[in-house]
Amino acid sequence: MYGWIWRRLPGPLPVRLLLVAVLLAAAVYLLFTVVFPWAESALPFLEVTVDD
Repeated sequence: MYGWIWRRLPGPLPVRLLLVAVLLAAAVYLLFTVVFPWAESALPFLEVTVDD
């Protein structure tokens, strides 16, 4: 998969590296702003019970 993405990126090596950095930053931003908040509300992390 990574090879397929790398082959489709335009330009010489410095441009490709910049595009990879932008794509990686966009993926991290999307995870932290959309996916992780949704997963936190969907998973029962705060519903902890302890028996005495």
